[in-house]
Amino acid sequence: MNKELIEALELLEKEKNISKATLLEAIENSLITACKNHFGKADNVRVNINPQTGDFAVFADKEVVEEVEDPILQVSLTEAKMKDPKYELGDVVHIPIESKSFGRIATQNAKNVILQKIREEERSMQFNEWYQKEKDVVTGIVQRNLGRNVSINLGRVDAVLSEAEQVRGEVFKPTERIKVFVLEVKDTPKGPRISVSRTHPDLVKRLFEAEVAEVRDGTVEIKAIAREAGSRTKLAVWSNDPNVDPVGACVGMNGARVNSIVNELRGEKIDIITWDENAAFLIENALSPAKVICVVADEEAREAQVIVPDYQLSLAIGKEGQNARLAARLTGYKIDIKSETQARETGLFEQMGIDDQEEGVYDDFPADFDLTSLEETQESALEEALDEDYPVEDYEEQASE
Repeated sequence: MNKELIEALELLEKEKNISKATLLEAIENSLITACKNHFGKADNVRVNINPQTGDFAVFADKEVVEEVEDPILQVSLTEAKMKDPKYELGDVVHIPIESKSFGRIATQNAKNVILQKIREEERSMQFNEWYQKEKDVVTGIVQRNLGRNVSINLGRVDAVLSEAEQVRGEVFKPTERIKVFVLEVKDTPKGPRISVSRTHPDLVKRLFEAEVAEVRDGTVEIKAIAREAGSRTKLAVWSNDPNVDPVGACVGMNGARVNSIVNELRGEKIDIITWDENAAFLIENALSPAKVICVVADEEAREAQVIVPDYQLSLAIGKEGQNARLAARLTGYKIDIKSETQARETGLFEQMGIDDQEEGVYDDFPADFDLTSLEETQESALEEALDEDYPVEDYEEQASE
């Protein structure tokens, strides 16, 4: 019987990840509870359990007295000497208690104590396990729809993907495997309640950490991220190693790395740009794929004026303003985009203190402005942008998309 008990405890330890010591403690408490239900009190009851063999014994510590007033706590001198002649008045005698003598109700209560302890430990283990996975990405299996919410099975627990955390237009089929971002884990009497998301920007960040070794080991850092779930994400990356191209590392050979993430996000477009401490350079990169003539950034007001070639205006703004909106979120700047013609008509060049030359090269920038590049870099960029062979139609097509 004792061997079977130890085997049962070891099996529970493997299946539910509950330590054998905890289970033995639960059995000890259940025996004490049974004694209390059977005798009315159990303040003097002790339980000894051998964790190797499973042998256990229940004792009641009783004081030796001349006249017994409380038989649960006291024993007469005559009875004590029958057990051992050495006992004297005031000594404590260890009286064995036969657990077989417990009544049905006491036995049932003891069983309930063990089961309750197992449930509490299992719930506690699950909560601790999933609390450590908070703000991380996990793979789940779609189970069923709960109204507008979706139940996701994560193994031994279920999570809830609420309507607010679903990407608009995404449809999930039962048994489908999807990756979700663990938003929050709450401890409840029924077990951990896990909320997950498919729209959180950190979902993209965690996917890159899992897919790109350079991001995972810290060589490449994701400095900022802006996302409109289901449509487009902009990612600003930086390399701590001058020999590692951060954008190339994230894109991968023939786009293999970024494409696997795009597939997981069901076609969501991802723009990866290079992070720069210089706000103007960062804004220029953030407006990619549009070409920029110049950027003037005010760091105190967190505002920036951007001038782009006329044929690049729609591309810089993006469909329904998406490109400019994501660039603003990514950089933290309020961005005002003007075409070259608009800048001339409104006198923006004069306001910036820029010498507006007919050939489109802008120099003489005031020293207190944060600009995208030096004079020679601006000149080469502008000449490229105004080249007659530049595929304007391609950009107009991209902008319409």
